[in-house]
Amino acid sequence: MKKVVVGMSGGVDSSVSAYLLQKEGYEVIGLFMRNWDSMINNDIKGNPNYGSDNICPQEQDYNDAKKVCDYLGIELHRVDFVKEYWDLVFKYFLDELNKGRTPNPDLMCNKYIKFDAFKKEALKLGADYIATGHYCNTKDNKLYRGKDSNKDQSYFLAQVSKEELTNVLFPVGNLEKDKVRDIAMEANLPTANKKDSTGICFIGERNFQKFINNYLQKNPGDIIDVKTKEKVGTHDGLMNYTIGQRRNVPLSGFKDKHYVVGKNVKDNILYVAFGEDPEELYSDECILENINWIDKKNNDNLTAKFRYRGPDYKISYEELPDNKLLVKYPEKVASVTPGQACVIYDGDECLGSGIISEVHKNGKKLWYL
Repeated sequence: MKKVVVGMSGGVDSSVSAYLLQKEGYEVIGLFMRNWDSMINNDIKGNPNYGSDNICPQEQDYNDAKKVCDYLGIELHRVDFVKEYWDLVFKYFLDELNKGRTPNPDLMCNKYIKFDAFKKEALKLGADYIATGHYCNTKDNKLYRGKDSNKDQSYFLAQVSKEELTNVLFPVGNLEKDKVRDIAMEANLPTANKKDSTGICFIGERNFQKFINNYLQKNPGDIIDVKTKEKVGTHDGLMNYTIGQRRNVPLSGFKDKHYVVGKNVKDNILYVAFGEDPEELYSDECILENINWIDKKNNDNLTAKFRYRGPDYKISYEELPDNKLLVKYPEKVASVTPGQACVIYDGDECLGSGIISEVHKNGKKLWYL
């Protein structure tokens, strides 16, 4: 009997994954990852659980995972990756914010924690396979989108190496989310009615600005109209804003809509553009770094996503020195953002990704970005 170690998050997706694998005849073991400790990590400001008797969300997740494993009659192990997460994911997150970029920590969590550190721990337990509740699929060591296009998570796995995707199972990858809920209800799993988690993985549903002020201090600067070069307001720190953002930008007294279109870290300037759909949001090329190919191809059918749940755009690419790519998208794209991932697809196959470092239009780097 093959042994599968399932990453039990305390949510319905991993619960159903464990249930389905057990029904298929695998020997199933649960493994819960603890990646964040509010006290150790000085997560005080804006944390409703700090200094109270309330159970923190991650402990509640562990309790829920334990209930599911007890119900299924399988072991649940617990492993602490707080230091690894801080060193490999959170430091990267803070460094990127300090550069004026908008990082996606979930990609790095998958790369360094869930499909590296976790996998090593699973092997200690004698695993033949590992499994998670991600909505995606693998075949012949290649990565594919999940069946549910609204829940597809291949974007978040696009920095995981091809080697780390070997002997990995995604039991809900060929299911719609509603079907997963139905299976959980029919099986009477304790997490059947639990809401999906939202927000950044390690802070949950909390105010981002209050959270980030634990680590990066407010640094007020000018908000400049990118067209007129005139000051139109004051921001409280570039780390609080991302390209394309319209809400919660501290401007008042303007009738026209306004969008964040750029940042100047050196001079601490936030650039905005006014109007319904400002041209300054658009680009036609970008440069990627930290390239990870799962299955490298170069043909006329490639598309890319520049944000999770964003649309697919037709692209081509050219290889540059230092393991970089120049990605071209003739259909201009709005809000291509340094620090975010550009994930490349051939149909449903996820070929890999890179991190956006520069954004260009008409052959030139956008001066305000």
